[in-house]
Amino acid sequence: MNLLHRIEHWGDTHHPAWTDALRIMLGIVLVLKGISFISDTTYLTQLVGGLHFDLWSVMAVHYVAFAHLMGGFLILVGCMTRLMVLFQLPILIGAVFFVNISRGFSTLNSELWLSLIVLTLLLLFLVIGSGRFSVDEYLKQNAR
Repeated sequence: MNLLHRIEHWGDTHHPAWTDALRIMLGIVLVLKGISFISDTTYLTQLVGGLHFDLWSVMAVHYVAFAHLMGGFLILVGCMTRLMVLFQLPILIGAVFFVNISRGFSTLNSELWLSLIVLTLLLLFLVIGSGRFSVDEYLKQNAR
């Protein structure tokens, strides 16, 4: 069994039920953030626009909005959680280290703190997976 399988097995066996509620809240936050990006695309374009690549910024805006909406929903219901977390990680790493950190570590910079919390939770769910109350677990139980 290689390292990834051992990590996955450990995460599946060490998953308390309260982390499912945490996963659901994380999914809700991601979906709401995706809705806010779609409703105000000029703000997202300004965030990504500092890269000075027009085609890149258009692609990044669409990727961020779509990944937050669909990935957030699938994390919320617990379907393909680890894969959806992998799609979210580049967005949150960029948000923490390139976008929000330039505004400083003040208590007023709520976007940085939200991004740090979401990044930490994504890394947690990359290891522990979706949990007992999820579509993945339902499919695993009924496939036997």
